[in-house]
Amino acid sequence: MLKLLAAAAIVGLPLASHALAQDPDVDCSDPVTQTDMNICAYQDWQAADKELNAVYKQAVAYAKDEDTQLADIDKNLVGALDALKKAQRAWVDYRDGHCDGMGFQARGGSMEPLLVGSCLADLTRQRTRELKELMTGLEDQGEDGGEQK
Repeated sequence: MLKLLAAAAIVGLPLASHALAQDPDVDCSDPVTQTDMNICAYQDWQAADKELNAVYKQAVAYAKDEDTQLADIDKNLVGALDALKKAQRAWVDYRDGHCDGMGFQARGGSMEPLLVGSCLADLTRQRTRELKELMTGLEDQGEDGGEQK
């Protein structure tokens, strides 16, 4: 029975995601039902993911520029782009696994998509901030290594 439920959940995920993306009538400023909350969490994650993708493209360009500048000094210093890609792949695996785990607090229940979607949105916004900080480099650091206000 457990295997049957797991299979149904896996098969239903793409359908649920598609359904969540298709409901424009939900007022996410004041979601009322659990379904509304789930839809809003999904839409919030999609918006956060869209911003992350835009910032990641900027970060790739930044890393390429860093590598070009470093190559002029010493080709052995190059590696910013490779490091960024490696970190991003690892972060995606972490985000997906962590948020799947968060869903187990309400596994199989109507609140599971809210928990997963909210987690995905939160971690995605956090990663976007990290990428922006990466691109500002030492410019935003004070003499003691702390952030300037």
